Amino acid sequence: MRPDRVTGRPLTRIATAGLAAHVFFELGAGVGMPVASLVGPAPAAGLWALGTGTLWRAAGTRPASSDATFAVANGIGLAAVIAHLRGWPRRRTGLGLPWLRECEGLGPELMRYYNPILYVSGAAALGALLRENRSAPRYLPLLALGLVPLLIVTQHAEHWRLRDIARRRPGWWNRRLRQLD
Repeated sequence: MRPDRVTGRPLTRIATAGLAAHVFFELGAGVGMPVASLVGPAPAAGLWALGTGTLWRAAGTRPASSDATFAVANGIGLAAVIAHLRGWPRRRTGLGLPWLRECEGLGPELMRYYNPILYVSGAAALGALLRENRSAPRYLPLLALGLVPLLIVTQHAEHWRLRDIARRRPGWWNRRLRQLD
């Protein structure tokens, strides 16, 4: 019997890097990042960096029998992108695609950078689901896409908690949120 071969998963790696770029862009822009309202900015950044590094490495070294894990990760990443594009003010591009006008306090001036990060991450996750995670059950990413409504609510709740923290404890990592009040 042949050992299970390593697939490399370049699209999963791009999706992973895109998700990290998305959350670290938010932090660098001064609106915090997911879970920063609960654990603080440094621990949140550490958790995101650790998770990104672990998933990046595993995507390049784990055999095809691990496809289910990556199907779930790619499904959640795609769900997060869709939640952003559905849950925040947007307009339509000439191609009819949603384009965020504002998101999580970033403001319109940063959307020309933020939208492409989301689209690259989402497109890579979708591509990975279609091309790289073939041995995974097809229902796994569909289950993850069911998280979109919950992720919209979670994004808004995190945004409001971060705004409250910015009022009470101003810092470099939440500077943009202080301008919203």
